[in-house]
Amino acid sequence: MAKPAGATCNLQCSYCYYLEKGTPYMDDTVLEAYIRNYIREQPSQQVDFVWQGGEATLQGIPFYKKALQLQKQYRNGKEITNSFQTNGTLLTDDWCRFFRDNNFLVGISIDGPAELHDPYRVNKGGKATFKQVMRGLQLLLKYRVEFNTLTVVHDLNAKKPLEVYRFLKREGSEYMQFIPLVGKKEAVDPQEFGRFMSSIFDEWVKRDVGRYFVPVFDAALANEVGVPAGSCVFNDYCGQSIVIEHNGDVFACDHFVEPQYKVGNILTGSLQEMMHSEKQQTFGLNKLRLLSAACGNCDVYKYCRGECPKNRQSDGLNYLCKGYRLFFRHIRPYLQFMANELAHHRSPANVMRYASTGFPPLN
Repeated sequence: MAKPAGATCNLQCSYCYYLEKGTPYMDDTVLEAYIRNYIREQPSQQVDFVWQGGEATLQGIPFYKKALQLQKQYRNGKEITNSFQTNGTLLTDDWCRFFRDNNFLVGISIDGPAELHDPYRVNKGGKATFKQVMRGLQLLLKYRVEFNTLTVVHDLNAKKPLEVYRFLKREGSEYMQFIPLVGKKEAVDPQEFGRFMSSIFDEWVKRDVGRYFVPVFDAALANEVGVPAGSCVFNDYCGQSIVIEHNGDVFACDHFVEPQYKVGNILTGSLQEMMHSEKQQTFGLNKLRLLSAACGNCDVYKYCRGECPKNRQSDGLNYLCKGYRLFFRHIRPYLQFMANELAHHRSPANVMRYASTGFPPLN
């Protein structure tokens, strides 16, 4: 992931952890070094670029046109994809045409309907942003840009899970990320987060399997089946998601952009060497090495895997433990049913037939 505008943003969300970090933008020298290095050192034939912020649109379309030119120059026969995370308030017809014409996948941040989004997601003047976000979302739909949504789950919207879920479906989101807010005064209560996710799962499992996608549901099923989850959060180890800052500095993870987690700079080093450095390997292995005994012996560790180290407390437990225990215990019978369907070469979507009436014997 790269942050071409650094932490710079046009909003001032009350729960943002970047508010005290003003940074300049990525220049062409860093951009070229990043693209050349990243493509060259990817072992697979598909190379995925992720542009994030701050607010990534602040760099302007010319910057990303330059990025596309450099990707074409250095691709060496590889397939290139681009994903772009935005708060949506600065999207225009020009932006959406650019995304459409260049096959960008766009993630848009929205916390639910206006009454749940506006209290915390405000601009520099403290004004509500819901209308601007919805205008941006409508432009994405108008230009048929593929998009997904990212929703921060906080103390307000956590109380309205189905209102949030149905709103996102109504507005055209088919892939929904729900990110629990931790470490801020607006943080979600752990058990309330567990109930939030359970309520959404209960509606999803009855009618939406295969139509709408929630990453935590997919990760839980992957762990039930015994294949790697798509998210580092729900794997035993982390350290595979390094972040490139505006000046080329490379950090172990977007949640650990602190001096002690810097592993190098793209202008002076190789990404492969940074990824395989002792410092980065230790960072990734410590997720499991430093896991508390209570966490490792938990009956839902199979699904949770200790979640993200950034949410660990002084006692070694994760802030969200109670919520994840509630959630994973609730959905476990459904996961077991879907895993059984997969084992017998049947569709896991068959779970919808039984979600309201109980499960038949597994066979």
